Amino acid sequence: MSNMMKTAAIAGAFTAALAAQATTASAAGQVKCYGVSLAGENDCKAGAGTTCAGSSTVDYQGNAWKLVDEGNCTTMELPDMADGTPREGSLEELDRDLPA
Repeated sequence: MSNMMKTAAIAGAFTAALAAQATTASAAGQVKCYGVSLAGENDCKAGAGTTCAGSSTVDYQGNAWKLVDEGNCTTMELPDMADGTPREGSLEELDRDLPA
């Protein structure tokens, strides 16, 4: 194997290791909290037919989640819904505030 190929292989392995460590560290102590992100600011999942991060189209969309610190999801202060019903985050998908 040439020196250039060895260098490229080592650099690739190093980059992969750093990416794996960063992902694990950033998600440690966090949970997926549904219905708490603003439109376009979700971390992932925003219903059928959507891609991932940033794909929610409605504020507090019930089927879009954001990573939050463990223990904060259901106690976050969110604005009430239009009918005055309190809005809360959930550890499971919600059927509220879905795009029309």
